[in-house]
Amino acid sequence: MYLGIDVGGTKTIVAVLDDSGVITQSQRFPTPQDYQLFLSKLAEVVDTFTTKDFKAVGVGIPATSIDRKTGIAVSFSNLAWHREPVQADIERLIGSPAAVENDAKLAGLSEAMLREPTRLLYLTISTGIGYSLVVDRIIDQNIGDSGGRLLLFEHAGKLTPWERYASGKAIVETFGSEAKDIQDPEIWDKIARNITQGLIELIAVTEPQVVVIGGSVGVYLDRFIEPLNKYLKELETPLLQVPPVEAAKRPEDAVIYGCYDYAKEVFTSTK
Repeated sequence: MYLGIDVGGTKTIVAVLDDSGVITQSQRFPTPQDYQLFLSKLAEVVDTFTTKDFKAVGVGIPATSIDRKTGIAVSFSNLAWHREPVQADIERLIGSPAAVENDAKLAGLSEAMLREPTRLLYLTISTGIGYSLVVDRIIDQNIGDSGGRLLLFEHAGKLTPWERYASGKAIVETFGSEAKDIQDPEIWDKIARNITQGLIELIAVTEPQVVVIGGSVGVYLDRFIEPLNKYLKELETPLLQVPPVEAAKRPEDAVIYGCYDYAKEVFTSTK
């Protein structure tokens, strides 16, 4: 059995997966801004699971900087955590080896495992914006740690972090509603335009064969895929071809499945 821990800016999902990658138990809780409180809550949740013995743990975190040699998460996008020894703490708490990685990268890996080997750009739009590049089912570690907060574009007359006006949090602040409650095509048109600005830049840099969109906003891709494709195509040039844009097949659980895929990969390859 494996344990997957998806630490989000607002909620954490913890799931038990069997050796075939099937979720057998899961729970979620609001992610505390206090790291020690998070560890305490995580221990409480894991204690409720029938299974206590895990081959490995995969942990997805919204970190913009990770020391992958030590498993220390240096900085975070939507959490007030700093230089936390996530890998060591999880291993101590669970009693199993742990693999820690940026959550968007794990989500991208999960979606890549469901498709033929290809060059896949994954974009998650939730509380914040994360992205990753997965090439033939291997995460490109050079792309995506910083997420959408360090991509700057002109917006409302000044340079603004993309995440600040195109994320799920920004949607609530701008339109007064969460994505799940928005039905107005005009609002979705504005959301699509904001997403396009950063997405076209990522396409230019990563040259993917397919773009996959997930996250709590990506769940509703069907509501804004038409204007999104329209705005992307308007920016297409002979040197910048826009690939197909697809919805994530497991938009809300992609990180959890990626935790399983990554942990299995890491600890199988090290044997």
